[in-house]
Amino acid sequence: MAYEGIIVSMGNPLLDISAVVDEDFLQRYDIKLNNAILAEDKHLPMYDEMVNKYGVEYIAGGATQNSIRVCQWMLQIPGATSYMGCIGKDKFGEEMKKNSKLAGVNVHYHEDETVPTGTCAVCVVGGESLLVSLGVHSYCDVLKLRGLVDNPSTRGILMDFRSLIANLSAANCYKSDHLKRPENWALVEKAKYFYIAGFFLTVSPDSIHLVAEHAAANNKIFMMNLSAPFICEFFKDPQEKALPYMDYVFGNETEARTFAKVHGWETDNVEEIAIKISQWPKASGTHKRITVITQGADPVVVAEDGKVKLFPVISLPKEKLVDTNGAGDAFVGGFLSQLVQEKPIEDCVRAGCYASHVVIQRSGCSLPEKPDFH
Repeated sequence: MAYEGIIVSMGNPLLDISAVVDEDFLQRYDIKLNNAILAEDKHLPMYDEMVNKYGVEYIAGGATQNSIRVCQWMLQIPGATSYMGCIGKDKFGEEMKKNSKLAGVNVHYHEDETVPTGTCAVCVVGGESLLVSLGVHSYCDVLKLRGLVDNPSTRGILMDFRSLIANLSAANCYKSDHLKRPENWALVEKAKYFYIAGFFLTVSPDSIHLVAEHAAANNKIFMMNLSAPFICEFFKDPQEKALPYMDYVFGNETEARTFAKVHGWETDNVEEIAIKISQWPKASGTHKRITVITQGADPVVVAEDGKVKLFPVISLPKEKLVDTNGAGDAFVGGFLSQLVQEKPIEDCVRAGCYASHVVIQRSGCSLPEKPDFH
């Protein structure tokens, strides 16, 4: 099977700027654990201090980009993955391109000269991760960053304490005109699988619809993530428009319960909700829909054909936990790496659990040189 360009993804690219900081740093900038705050003038000197005092690591981040980097790492097949999103034409954009190229992802960024690249600094303290970005304009931007929202198990794996401030900036400016360019649409035509996090519904739902319709018309696999309670609540209409095209739906237990509540389902049983999502009417009958819901340290729920299977996650002693930033994104990336190889669902879930297990033992959504997955 030819794997070059087999999967295409679109999302909100953010340059993660990661450093290990101390408690004094948090206190001076009034950053509290387990809190979401907006960047104020008092926070702006923070970035320079992180670079000069602690040193930083740059990681091409954002929920979808994290997942596709992990997928590429797990596959170890040059050119297997492609990604589109919008960045600024600036030094952070250049860093993003360099980082993505090193990760082996075939990135086709739209470069907007009028806005800066989206950034997210990751401050790690004593195994607890904080996300702090520069220049956020609204709390909605915070919620749109990725699946790290207000519940401790968000993105499905082991979320500890964290504070976040997000700046989508250029990532919020993607337009379908970029997708329609011949060199970019050629990636879509070549791919057999598509993955997009739900956050992209807030940016370019028309781009999502173009890809979804292409997948349905050509018997390809289209996948999305519920991504956050916020998306289920406030972007219900575009989410519902995309749902009939989804062959796989990912999410965590809080997102699933929010989805159920928004749609008037009188149950908070995750297994029941997963089945109901899988049975939502489809635009194409070629593929059945499979729902994959993570539940923190509890088993992963997989619903298909009106039935549920449960898969245990890999436990980790607390002393080995370094940073949970991107753990849920990593689960999806690991899952996708086996799916595109047409492996059974058991292997897909096992790979997802392995990838997230690796990521939470490292700083940021970073990866060792090669996976050790068998």
